[in-house]
Amino acid sequence: MSTPAILIDRVTKRFGDVVAVNDLSLTVPDGSVYGFIGPNGSGKTTTLRMIMHILLPDAGRVEVLGRSDTRAAHDDVGYLPEERGLYKKMAVRRLLRYYGALKGRPVGQLDREIDRWLDRLQLTGWADKRVETLSKGMSQKVQFIATVVAKPRLVILDEPFSGLDPVNAEVLKDAILDLRRDGTTIVFSTHDMSAAERLCDRIFMIYRGNKVLDGTLDEIQSDYGFDTIRVRTAAGMAALDRLDGITSVTDNGNMQEVRVAGDPQAFLAALAARTAVHQFEVVRPSLHDIFVRIARPTTEPAA
Repeated sequence: MSTPAILIDRVTKRFGDVVAVNDLSLTVPDGSVYGFIGPNGSGKTTTLRMIMHILLPDAGRVEVLGRSDTRAAHDDVGYLPEERGLYKKMAVRRLLRYYGALKGRPVGQLDREIDRWLDRLQLTGWADKRVETLSKGMSQKVQFIATVVAKPRLVILDEPFSGLDPVNAEVLKDAILDLRRDGTTIVFSTHDMSAAERLCDRIFMIYRGNKVLDGTLDEIQSDYGFDTIRVRTAAGMAALDRLDGITSVTDNGNMQEVRVAGDPQAFLAALAARTAVHQFEVVRPSLHDIFVRIARPTTEPAA
């Protein structure tokens, strides 16, 4: 059995009286795309920073590529933080050489990789331009190249699609899949549940410092069963008003996801008596729906 890319064993991290990560254990297989999801303040970023050894756990151990030393960044790890930042006065090629040299790669090897990635991400004509002249989308692609140009074995991407238009997001998605095909392990942190569904081999969710999901999308959805009805009607949300048996509704605009207590066919008959039904489908809940079920704020009764 191969050494996992990341091993987290009963890790706890506190900030004063706040337990940011509580007794967390997690194994990220080598060569996989592993999704990290969770609401803001859940402990996700703290976990990523402990993987990078930027933060140290108060209890437990973290191993990265079979090592547990406490250097802030391994030569074989690339990290794209959510907070973007590049040296704006530097030319793109010089900047990428600098980041690659920090990982100990020779210039000759770097230039080949730089040319390949600039061509791959449609930036060849910008190699000698200053970073400050680039658009926001171009800058984000340059920062992605800076993360992967040294050919790391493990790449950690924190919200890589944030702020990208659909075309550039598709280009970056294809690049991530190319890395996976080459055997790179990718930890992919995102709030985009559809991207997590499409890209990730396994998905981990942390909530209030605790692991609440960990498995393949199929395994996670199987735990919830076929308890969701997707409906599209002529009347939209109005058709569901005060309809018996509904326990929850997620309004997606032209389509609603409904959970009912009782027979779905009886619910369909009642709905059809009110309006024209264009779509009616009993399905497993989406990752988005599961996320919302776990993390939706609840109103505590007054004392």
